[in-house]
Amino acid sequence: MSVTIENLVTSGTFSLDGGTWDVDNNVWIVGNEEECVIIDSPHDAAAIINQVRGRKVLAVLLTHAHNDHIGAARELADAVGAPIHLNPADQVLWEQVYPGTTPDKEIADGDEFQVGGATLRAIHTPGHSPGSTCFHLEAETTVFTGDTLFNGGPGATGRSYSDYPTILTSIRERLLTLPPETTVRTGHGDNTTIAAERETLAKVAQ
Repeated sequence: MSVTIENLVTSGTFSLDGGTWDVDNNVWIVGNEEECVIIDSPHDAAAIINQVRGRKVLAVLLTHAHNDHIGAARELADAVGAPIHLNPADQVLWEQVYPGTTPDKEIADGDEFQVGGATLRAIHTPGHSPGSTCFHLEAETTVFTGDTLFNGGPGATGRSYSDYPTILTSIRERLLTLPPETTVRTGHGDNTTIAAERETLAKVAQ
């Protein structure tokens, strides 16, 4: 039986560089009736725990360490007994939320996570943040892109630890090479497809 993909939207704030903004974040839960992984942990641990519905949580996978994606991570992980995984290049951002600590496990490019008979593969896509990571679920023709790729183009790069040329390279070389029919499930907003974002990125100056 194939895995299911569930979406939960939580609301809160994003803070960086002295500014704070209201945001809605996507939480993605991938699994079956017995087990799951959680991609990102924004704002509201109780809502995410409720969505898990008592299943065994194998991992909390973080696409990056901006506070609006990790604010509920430690409370969530402690409640469900699952390790938090993050690319170590985002440690400086992690410590803005959880000073003097580290996540439970590091994510490296190419790491694979098994859940419900399917495989999520980590794709390191720096640019929005140094450690930004996407997760490709090939069995469901889906990629979870965090804030690297949105419906309509790249994620924001105007703040500390981000870089526009780097995010463009990551998108072109690591994401747009996926099959065009691949569904892009983002950190904020609506889904899109690789085909649609190839069209969008084609309009961006080289």
